Formats: sequence, structure tokens, C-alpha cells
Amino acid sequence: MFRSPLLLALFLVTGGTARGGLADATTALTFFEEKIRPVLAEKCYSCHSAGAEKIKGSLKVDHLEELLAGGDTGPSLVLGKPEESLLVEAIAYENRDLQMPPKERLAPAVVADFRKWIAAGAPWPDEPVPVAGDQSLPEVFDLEKRRREHWSWRPLAVPTDPALTFEGPVRSPVDHFILARLEAAGLSPAEEADDRTWLRRVHFDLTGLPPSREDIHRFLDDASPQRRAVVVDGLLASPHFGEKWARHWMDLVRYAETCGHEFNYPIDHVFEYRDYLIRAFNADVPFDLFAKEHIAGDLFATPRRHPREDFNESVLGTGFWYLHEATHGPTDVLADEADHQANQIDVYSKAFLGLTVSCARCHDHKFDAISTADYYALTGYLHSSVRTERSMDPGG
Repeated sequence: MFRSPLLLALFLVTGGTARGGLADATTALTFFEEKIRPVLAEKCYSCHSAGAEKIKGSLKVDHLEELLAGGDTGPSLVLGKPEESLLVEAIAYENRDLQMPPKERLAPAVVADFRKWIAAGAPWPDEPVPVAGDQSLPEVFDLEKRRREHWSWRPLAVPTDPALTFEGPVRSPVDHFILARLEAAGLSPAEEADDRTWLRRVHFDLTGLPPSREDIHRFLDDASPQRRAVVVDGLLASPHFGEKWARHWMDLVRYAETCGHEFNYPIDHVFEYRDYLIRAFNADVPFDLFAKEHIAGDLFATPRRHPREDFNESVLGTGFWYLHEATHGPTDVLADEADHQANQIDVYSKAFLGLTVSCARCHDHKFDAISTADYYALTGYLHSSVRTERSMDPGG
């Protein structure tokens, strides 16, 4: 059997439920940042934004409030109703006297994106309305200043445990902070769970399965002071532990067994990546090694090998790179490739860095120390990498 990982060089030291097919607020805003804002910035801002030398038609499109207010011809949007929105009429070239952009018609897929966005209520991030000539807005992206000032880039420091009046047991440093917040709110900690409740919770937490009747009786009949530790060790050693926690990781890397879009083709051998995750969690693979295997497991000089079948485990981690949606016969191959790379960077950066690097595809990040140069440096790695097949035979 063969595996098709993406060969990569190691890089980087490195809101509510939306309508119109956008599942939730986070998905809706991501759709806006990836599909809508880039088009507005590239095709419209030169004539219809606070930064334009001359605003044509008294219309600005760089904020939702401006679109709702509209220009000389009236409001541009009717929330939830693309068929009644002047913006759609203009970009779809439905009116001979109102066609935007005037020199180059947008692709039908782009128009469809705008229809979907408006149908979802035109979600827009909570940000101030741009003001022409406002000197308070930063004109230069100062990466080093961001790094100095943002809490997440500051050197780690061990905080001082807060003082407590609580007289009960404090089992970990984290408990100091939890108890301090409870005291500040005038609350007392909840009573400890009884044995039966604790057993049920720990089973669901670690394996996702309830304890059996035999498990319950064995635990309740055990008078040993170490009985809870024995249960935890047993659950950590269970194969169901890896199955449960691999599912959480698969959510992070948007695991699917088909590639989406209209034809939704199956992804060949994708189950090998799923099984790799289960084995990795059950083997307690260190997270730093786990991360390296995902990012560049194909480049290991001495890869981790399966203990019995002797195939290369490390290379399987790179399978997450190509779990993105794939289109069928795109009209613009380069744009389609750029969208794939944007999705790969988005998933990689959120899963491993906890950052939304993909926001910098069109502009320097509004909040984090990430520039467009960072984004396109990453796309360079992806663009110069290729997929290849690797044998899963022993010694492969």
C-alpha cells in the first residue's frame, strides 16, 4: 500500500449561528476574510474606500455600515437578501447601467460567494469605520513593536501564587488561581464528586465510553488509597484512549475522508493518517516529535518506525497537509492553488501556533505580530513542495 504525503521543508521556528450555509459565527467571519474582503480590497477600494483619492458615487465599501448606508443610488446591501441587494446586481452585471467593477467582470464563483455572504447576514468583524485622513490609524506595520507589546510574545515568567483564605487542600498551582477567583466572586468550591460520579467522568474524559457494570463494582469494592490512580493508568493504557483523543485532533486538522466540493471524491488512503493518530496518542509520542512529524515528517533522517511492521510512522503525519477541499476542473488553476495554500496555512497556524496567520493573506494582521511577508514566505514553502507516494512496506 502507498501513502501520498506532501513533501515539505520544516518552516517557522519556527459570533451566533449564521444563516445561508455558513455554520457559525467563526465560520462566517473566516468566509468573509478569505472570500469577500480580498475582492473588495483588490477590486473596489481604489474608488470606494476611505483611502481613495476620490470616492465615486458617494459609496464606500470598506465597512458594513458604509455598505448599508450606500451611495448615490441607495443602500448597497439588504441583509439576508442577495436578490434585493444592489451590490449583487452590480457585480453580476444584471443592470447595463450599473456594472462593477467596470473594466473586468468578476468570475461567477466570486459573485456566488457574495450572494452566500449576504444571505448569511453579511457578517463583518467588529472594527471601527475607517476615517479618511485619520492619523490615529497606523500607517506602517511595526512587527517588532507588536512583538514587544503583545502578551503572547513576551518572555515566560512564573507568576506568584495569590493569597488565599481557603483552608482546604490545594492540589496544584493552578488551583491557587481558580480559588482566588472564586473567593473574589464570593463563591466556594463545589463539593468533591462521589466515587461513582468520578468514575463515570474519568471514563468519558479519557476514552469517551461509560464504565461497565463490572468496572463500577470493582472500583467501589476497592478500598485502596491508590484506586483512582489505578483507574486512570488503566484508561490511559486502553486502546480507546487513542481513539477518543485522535478525534479531537482530527477536528483541529479538518479531517475528512472525502475532498468536498460538488463531486466530493474520496481521499485515497486517508484512513492511514487517522490510524497514525490513534497509534501516536496510544504510544504517548512527545508533542514536539508529533508536531515535527506533521510539519516535515518526510524529511527525518531517522524516522520513527512501527514497532512490529517496521514501516515509516513519521512520514504519515504529513498527511494532514492535503486534507483541504479540492475543486473539480477549476477555471483558474493558480487561484485554486492559492486557495488550497491559504487553507493549509490557516489549519497549520491555528493547530500548531494558535494564530490566524491566514488573515495576513491580504493585509498585515490587525492584531498579531504577523505580516503579509510572513504569510507569503509560508506559501513559498508550500508552492515549492510536491506530493509523492511512499511505500508502507516494511523498511519503506
